Amino acid sequence: MLCTCSGQQFQLEENEMPQSPESLATRDFSVSGLSSKTGDWDSKFDDSQVDDVESTLKETLSLNYEEARALLGRLEYQRGNCDAALQVFQGIDIRGLRPRMIKAIAERTQHRKNRPKGENLQVNLMSMHSVSLLLEAIFLKSKSLEQLGRHKDAALECKNILDIIESAWPDGMPEGVRGESKLKEMFHKALELLPKLWKQAGFLEEAISAYRRALVRHWSLDLKRWASLQKDLATVLLYGGAEVPLPQQFQQVWGHMTPTSNIEEAILLLLILMRKVAFQEINWDAEIMDHLIYALSLSGQFELLAGHVEQVLPGIYSRGERWYLLALCYSAAGLDDVALNILKKGLGHSERKHKPHLPSLLLGAKLCYKNPYHACEGTNFAMKAIEFTNNQEKHLRGVASHLLGVYYGYCAQSSISDSQRLRLQSESLKSLHHAATIEKDDPEVIYSLGRENAIQRNLNTAVESAIKYLDMVGGSSVSGWKLLALVVSAEQNFKDAEAIVDLAIDETGKVDHLDFLRLKALLQVAQEQPRNAIDTYRILLAMIQAQKELKSWSTSSEGKAVKDLEMEAWVDLSFIYTKLESWNDSYVCLEKAKSVEIFSPKCWHATGMLLEAQSLHVDALVAFSVALSIEPDYVPSMVSIAAVLRMFGGKSLSLARSFLMNALRLEPTNHNAWLNLGYISKAEGSLHQAADCFQAAYELRQSSPVQNFTQTLSNCHI
Repeated sequence: MLCTCSGQQFQLEENEMPQSPESLATRDFSVSGLSSKTGDWDSKFDDSQVDDVESTLKETLSLNYEEARALLGRLEYQRGNCDAALQVFQGIDIRGLRPRMIKAIAERTQHRKNRPKGENLQVNLMSMHSVSLLLEAIFLKSKSLEQLGRHKDAALECKNILDIIESAWPDGMPEGVRGESKLKEMFHKALELLPKLWKQAGFLEEAISAYRRALVRHWSLDLKRWASLQKDLATVLLYGGAEVPLPQQFQQVWGHMTPTSNIEEAILLLLILMRKVAFQEINWDAEIMDHLIYALSLSGQFELLAGHVEQVLPGIYSRGERWYLLALCYSAAGLDDVALNILKKGLGHSERKHKPHLPSLLLGAKLCYKNPYHACEGTNFAMKAIEFTNNQEKHLRGVASHLLGVYYGYCAQSSISDSQRLRLQSESLKSLHHAATIEKDDPEVIYSLGRENAIQRNLNTAVESAIKYLDMVGGSSVSGWKLLALVVSAEQNFKDAEAIVDLAIDETGKVDHLDFLRLKALLQVAQEQPRNAIDTYRILLAMIQAQKELKSWSTSSEGKAVKDLEMEAWVDLSFIYTKLESWNDSYVCLEKAKSVEIFSPKCWHATGMLLEAQSLHVDALVAFSVALSIEPDYVPSMVSIAAVLRMFGGKSLSLARSFLMNALRLEPTNHNAWLNLGYISKAEGSLHQAADCFQAAYELRQSSPVQNFTQTLSNCHI
């Protein structure tokens, strides 16, 4: 057995006889006396001191020049003298020794079965102990350079180890290398160190190449080291900020699954790691899941991510956290109903003994926020969230109160009784005011407060909220400008509303000009300027046609919005020509609208209005009925059917009343419905009731915007 100066031991390989008289392994020796001396040596060496020590070691230990420097360098490195260690290591001629080291590694690690019995190794072949000692010297030289801040030089030195080993083992590490081999351990450390050095030096492409180089061949790495390299490579590929193509020689490793981008390569590596976690080959690592969530989010593979969340073993996440992550995945994939059903599990009877998961409650409330039909469920989520927030969670209480106020407003719109509607509207404003006191700097709360006041016809308060909201967002919100313009139009100040729209067109992007142009045309119609409105619609339709030819919208939803706007513009033009009694032009506009979307209740309602204007009442009823068959809750057609039936008189009045009552249930602020209900009440002899209806119609008409608040103003994202 051979002891080195550090006290570590090297083992001779089986059946190997020492051949070189200059080899470190030629004799057994003890360096205890020498080790005791080295503790008194000064940490700094000059050339003369190094030569003296080398001479002493050669005489005492029969070491060659390079081995002596390797031992001295190790001693200095262990003592923390990186400068002195580097000075010693620089005297080793690795370039000259490299061929001998490669030959020694290749010859001495052949399978025993391939070597004839009794055959001796070549004379003067370097021993594996000498090779290991020299490789360690290169490694420690690299570490010394790293600690001195010379990362590029350190990487180049570390790369020498990989070049030597790969030249000796081009097909990977042979099976005959024993697990306790010093050489094997040194090589594995170099595999881990090299990419880190390249990263520290700022050479991202070289770092990625080093990781790929370490993973492409079989180097007998243990699972922990292998997984660590895979995770580090995936991290660099995801966050490095540079696209480094996969070289041809590495593509054959992936086969038919060869990634086409760095993100795809990172995802494949992370999926492999998650599979190892699932089979308990490696321990759970939360960073792997975090990186996978980020990578799959970038690529839009949210359903795939949900599948891997489901595969996580029990005990890693609590039940609430697991449902929350799954709901986030399915919601991001556009499957809001699936996400909502998952979150409902947290409100089930079996979970009452557990503390509710607050983020899940808020997420459930936000998912309901996207669809007014889920307002009641959203109210339950929001109330639960408020119930379980504490004094340290005021922000979350403010968010929940905001959502609750919005849901009360939704519920009020679909309420059957007037008393219930008034109560819900009051609760809506109360919750929104409470949210505003907590979230004073949240512009979306102010927007929701202004929107709800506008719907309830509190116009002065709505204007104040709209102006405050626009100030908070710097005038960059399309919804804010729409809210302000509509509220001003509800005050019957159409000229100022048009000026606001012109200002909004200047302040917002070109994509939003289309909506504002239509709003401007409607304001011109309200000011009895049909010719100006027609010119505005022509500009609008020309811009839409240009966008259709260029296909400038980025998403399918934007394309659908442009398509709907085109249809509405033709319908609006039809209404204008109908009022001007230009029947042919009106018919042409309706045909254009139907060519865009034939199954639209607006198109058929406009057709009915045109027929009614020509006194074709029966045909008009048919058109209105088609509109209701497409959308049973389409209020304008309900009111128009009631108006036609009222003209027939007799038994038709009761049927007309039922249509109007249903319309007012859906839209209590519709002044046309109240006006026709007054006519019916008068015809039936109920003069007091008729007077009340006419009064309501007049007041609502005086506060009606050019577009419906509820249908036009969408809530901003919370």
